[in-house]
This record gives sequence, structure tokens and C-alpha cells, in this order.
Amino acid sequence: MISLVKQCRFSIFPFKYGLYPYIFLVYLFIPISFLWDEVGMKKLLGFFLLILFTVSYRQLYYITSHTSFSIWLGIQMVIICIQSIFYHYNFMYLSFFTVNFISWYLEKKQFHIAWGWLACTIGVPLVYHGFITHSFPFLNALPFVVVILAAPFGIRSMNKRMELESELDEANAKIKELVKREERTRIARDLHDTLGHTLSLITLKSQLVERLITKDKNRAKQEVKEIELTSRIALDQVRELVTSMKSHTIMEELIYVQDILQTANIQVHTNINIHMESLPIVEQSMLSLCLREAVTNIVKHSKASYCWIDLKDTVENTYLIVADNGIGQSREWGEGNGLKGMKERLSLINGTLTVHTTNGSVLEMQVPKVKKDVETYV
Repeated sequence: MISLVKQCRFSIFPFKYGLYPYIFLVYLFIPISFLWDEVGMKKLLGFFLLILFTVSYRQLYYITSHTSFSIWLGIQMVIICIQSIFYHYNFMYLSFFTVNFISWYLEKKQFHIAWGWLACTIGVPLVYHGFITHSFPFLNALPFVVVILAAPFGIRSMNKRMELESELDEANAKIKELVKREERTRIARDLHDTLGHTLSLITLKSQLVERLITKDKNRAKQEVKEIELTSRIALDQVRELVTSMKSHTIMEELIYVQDILQTANIQVHTNINIHMESLPIVEQSMLSLCLREAVTNIVKHSKASYCWIDLKDTVENTYLIVADNGIGQSREWGEGNGLKGMKERLSLINGTLTVHTTNGSVLEMQVPKVKKDVETYV
């Protein structure tokens, strides 16, 4: 019932535009004041055209068809031209209504055609009153003409900018959602690879204790102690997984990986040449995960004694380079999911991974910067 009432609700203009369309209706009082002094059929025809103009104004907010939109916009221009010639040149101020809709054309060709017709709509009354009736004050009207002709370009530029920023916000929201999905996949994989095996071991040992408890109590006690130890390991694994789920900045991750490398007797050299506030948290999170993956590989497989971590940026990209003097890309690293996981994470933010394995390993991660201030061309 409620949904039916909502469907039956009538509105003069779409709700999404708020009060904006209604404010423009105030300017209709100017032509009404001029028509009020007319008499006879001229007055009736003038009000009919003004009502038709108002209907076209409403229709343009609802029409989605390109052809119908152009027809109603053309009707507006014809009415403005007729009333500006046969009634009063001040009817040209109705062009402010039309300017707003001309800026809705997305294609440049369509926009320029509509703008050309707008120029004709104003130009014809100007020529008529200026050179035939000699009643048009050119100097007083010149600023108005300039504003009318320039306004469509300014409004179109603003609309395109707002549209680009909206698309950018949507893209960032999608990236964040993809990051969440990727993290869920990673957590599921980690649970299966680590905690799953540990719990399976506890299950097997529990079954073994059940069989030994009547046959070999000493062995059963020993197995129970091992179950306790294994359960503590499982608890530590859960804590580690929970910790890894938290978002870390690159600086926090650098502190973490430096401790890992130093514990493994690998000397680490870092070179940080970047303003962290310029790097969004999504990019930092992805790079942090890749940095941890790379350092974990160095500790496990590289047999390196030195590790270099270089973080820098240019106007267009951010670079994270992790290098070591080990044995190069190991078989375990090449065949495992390490490189694949890093590439998948970086692809979510349009990043790339380049690997060099001469005289050690060099992993170069490149992430393009997202520019919110996009130049808009008319």
C-alpha cells in the first residue's frame, strides 16, 4: 500500500533536483508583467505561448529521448524569439531557462549546434529591434548577451567536472569493495593453509588419544600434552590472522618488516622519498600487503644478507622497490602464489609488478596516482 502511494505521488519537477527548478519559475513574473498590459487576442496568444514555454521547461526535466529533448528545446527557442520580436525585447531574458538545458548535451557537436540556435534566438530579436524599430538599448543589453552566450560553456564545464568526480568516487568505492573481496579470499586461503591443517592435526591426535587411553596411558598423556601445545599454536595463528586483517599504513608495515629482516640477520636499507598524505589508504594497504609478501619470501627463500626497500613517487606514479642480494627468484617463490597474489592485489588499483632476478631479486611495484582535479575541456 505504501509503495502504491509513493508511485501515485505527483511532482511538478523530479525530486532529485530539489528546489532548483522552482527557483527559476520566479523569472516568469517579468514576462507576465509585460503581457498584462496587452489587450485582445495578442494578450491571449502571449499567455498561451508563455504557458507552452512553462510546459516545455517542465518536460525537459523528465524527457530522456534525445529527439524529444531537442524538439522541446527548439519549442522554447521559437517562443522566446516570437515573444521577443512581437511583444518586448525583454522576453530574451527567458533564454536563461534554455541555457541550462543546452549544457546537458554531452557530445560537442550537439552542444555546439544547440548553442548556435541559441545565438540565433537572441540575434534575430537584436537585429529587429536594433536596426528596424531602433528601440533596443545595445549598450545596456551587451553584458546580458555576453552572459547568455558564455553561460552554456561554463555550466557544461561544471557539469562535466561534477560527473568526472562522481565517476571517480564510484571507482574508488568499487576498488574498496574489490579490496574487501580480495582480503576475504586471502583470509580464507590463510585459514585453510594454516589453521585448517593445525585443527586437522588436533582432530587426528584426539582420535589417537581415544584409542590409546585404555592401552597406553603414558602415550596418551604425551599426546594430550601435544594437543595442548598444538592448540596454543592454533591460537597464535588466529591472532596472527586477525592482526593481518587490520589496515596498516606503509610506514607501519616498514617497521614490521624491518624487525623481521633484522631477526633473520638480514641488513635492511630503506629510502623513503614520498609524502604519505598524497597516497590514499587503499593504495597504502595494497602496497603494505605486497611489501610483507616480498619480505617474507626474502627471509624464507633468498638466502640474502642485504635487503633494499625504496619508496618514491613521480608526478604520475608511486614506486615501491624491494631488492636483495640473494640467489634470485627461488623455485618455491616462482611456483607458489606469492607473485600471483601480489599481481592480483596490484591489479585492483591498476598497478603492475616487474621482477628481475639477476644478482638477486628486484621487485618493482608501480601504482598510478589518481588525480581528482581533472581538466575539463569544452
